[in-house]
Amino acid sequence: MNNTRLKHMKTHTSLKPGQKGTKRLVEQYGKALLCVRYRLDTIRGVRLKTVELVVEEKPYRPYMRYRDEDFVSVIVSYTETDLRDRLKRAGGRWNPEEKLWRVPFGAIRGDAELEERILKE
Repeated sequence: MNNTRLKHMKTHTSLKPGQKGTKRLVEQYGKALLCVRYRLDTIRGVRLKTVELVVEEKPYRPYMRYRDEDFVSVIVSYTETDLRDRLKRAGGRWNPEEKLWRVPFGAIRGDAELEERILKE
């Protein structure tokens, strides 16, 4: 099947293993089964049943954009007092010229709310 035909297919239903309509596929593929999808091929006028399988699993260490000792700029407005207090406790300093907080990345690593506010440089 070529990729140009995939553009014309619309996913109709996505099922997780164990949901109604996946029993036989769970028996066939076991824990390797991640998802069952029903797609509509509008060009050929057919419905396709597809499966998504795990074919390999190996350890993964996410790429760290910053090292723990790197200082990052964090955008937090004046009115967000809870976030400002967390940055202060983490050793952050306010930079009045840039109107940004500067804090060592290692001090906020794992705090998703603060990490998503890091200024992309």
